[in-house]
Amino acid sequence: MKFVDEANIKIQAGDGGNGCISFRREKFIPFGGPDGGDGGFGGSVWLVADEGLNTLVDFRHQRSFKAQRGQNGMGSQMYGKGGEDTIIRVPVGTMITNVDTDEVIGDLTADGQRMLVAQGGKGGLGNIHFKTSVNRAPRKATPGTPGEARELKLELRLLADVGLLGFPNAGKSTFIRAVSAATPRVADYPFTTLVPNLGVVSLGVDQSFVIADIPGLIEGASEGAGLGIQFLRHVARTSLLLHLVDIAPLDGANVADQVRAIELELEKFNPELLERPRWLVLNKADMLAEDERAEVAAKIIAELGWTQPWFLVSAIARENTMAVCQQVQQFFESQREISAARTEMLRGDVRLRGEEPPQG
Repeated sequence: MKFVDEANIKIQAGDGGNGCISFRREKFIPFGGPDGGDGGFGGSVWLVADEGLNTLVDFRHQRSFKAQRGQNGMGSQMYGKGGEDTIIRVPVGTMITNVDTDEVIGDLTADGQRMLVAQGGKGGLGNIHFKTSVNRAPRKATPGTPGEARELKLELRLLADVGLLGFPNAGKSTFIRAVSAATPRVADYPFTTLVPNLGVVSLGVDQSFVIADIPGLIEGASEGAGLGIQFLRHVARTSLLLHLVDIAPLDGANVADQVRAIELELEKFNPELLERPRWLVLNKADMLAEDERAEVAAKIIAELGWTQPWFLVSAIARENTMAVCQQVQQFFESQREISAARTEMLRGDVRLRGEEPPQG
């Protein structure tokens, strides 16, 4: 199945039913008066996150959704039946944008999370509401209000803790195969990965994280070259980036220049990504003699002036790959400890001020 991570849909909530003009006419009640009921409320449109869905491919076939209209009011003070809501299931991680205003109106990040995207119209009032002391037989009712209508852009952003970056053939798919149960396609030519892949790295009880492999980037990607830039949105939610690079490229390219080229594309796409923790993984160490590896790696690190953590691995031989994952797990555990400490400090500060501590 082709991976689809964007879709535009049109939604229309149901109109409210019209109010009714009716009078009570019974044989022995000559002055029955008005008894027209109100119209029913129109159905609304909801988006619901469903972890059983992985793509937005269903919206290639159905792009318009309409909720049911409210039933008109009837005589004998009978109110119209409300229209049924329309439920649209989307994958977890879907961001919703109003096309007309270009405003992000929601982000569904948990299974079962619901969001109202179009409110149904209100039902009109029947003539029973317009009876007064001077107008005992009103012939007035109001129509139902129209339901909301809008065009939405759905954008799927995968929920992963770690994102893999790098040029095509840097060994990202091989790396994710080595550390998880994911089985992305691997071949000896560029752009083998055409869709994002997710893998779960499990190191023990309550020690796991999700890693995302996206299609490779090339220079000029931010201007539309290659495939990867359209998938960079999937690393927007990640807490840590692993930048994989081929330590011994067959074409003799300068490794430091390749790293800088990816950094430039990240900056053009979203400067905030450069501020995120990013570790360098020098892959394909098996292509060098053992006595050359450390020297070549040190030269690259010095040329880049790299200050963040870096690793020398061979994904295909599974050398040092789990060591990387253990460091990643420690990173997340330390982040959780820092977050817990900050929460406790906040609660302590609140207690000093005599306020109620925040819940959760």
